[in-house]
Amino acid sequence: YPRGAFNPEGVLNEASNIMIAGVYAYITTPNALVIVSINDPLNPRVVNRINLRGPKAVAVQFRYAFVVDQDGLKVVDVTEPEHARLIDGATVQLSDAHDVYVARTYAYVANGKDGIAIVDVEEPEHPRLDQTFNADGKLNDVHQVKVAMTNASLFAYVADGKNGLRILQLTSPETMPEYAGFSPRPRPVLIATFKTKGEALGISKGLDRDRAVDESGNQ
Repeated sequence: YPRGAFNPEGVLNEASNIMIAGVYAYITTPNALVIVSINDPLNPRVVNRINLRGPKAVAVQFRYAFVVDQDGLKVVDVTEPEHARLIDGATVQLSDAHDVYVARTYAYVANGKDGIAIVDVEEPEHPRLDQTFNADGKLNDVHQVKVAMTNASLFAYVADGKNGLRILQLTSPETMPEYAGFSPRPRPVLIATFKTKGEALGISKGLDRDRAVDESGNQ
């Protein structure tokens, strides 16, 4: 492979998404989630490969990786990344999953033509679909979603393809007495739209609700 690139035997060909958690990189390729140790950054090494059906994105929180593929949302136990395993039965069927963002006890899935799927992952090995939201059909080309705080309110920023940027209010002290709880159940409301020049396919990460710490305990 080219100098400066890491792709042993083409294992990362057509890689689509990456998340770094602790000293590991989790990378989606057309057929697998590939886990790479970057403990020695100049000498990365592939430590595991989990076969999946066209995975598109991955999010890691604590001991679990949440992956979206052609079947929907799946959960991988990454307590020991070098012995990671797909959890049998820990699948939420979704028809058009593109991307996933996990915040506390909920996973937010960009579900294409079906809008946003909000999955309860408080028990990661038993995920369940909590609700779907498409704002009466307005969200119908969702490619990516990110969640962030502004003051005491929680918002989702959505790349809604041909429709542009959407902003959803998920929690607010004005509408939810329980807003200050650890992980209140979201009540999505579409509050704003910005028509982008082209299709909105991705969106950057804002300020997390939680203060930052990596998954290996490093500052």
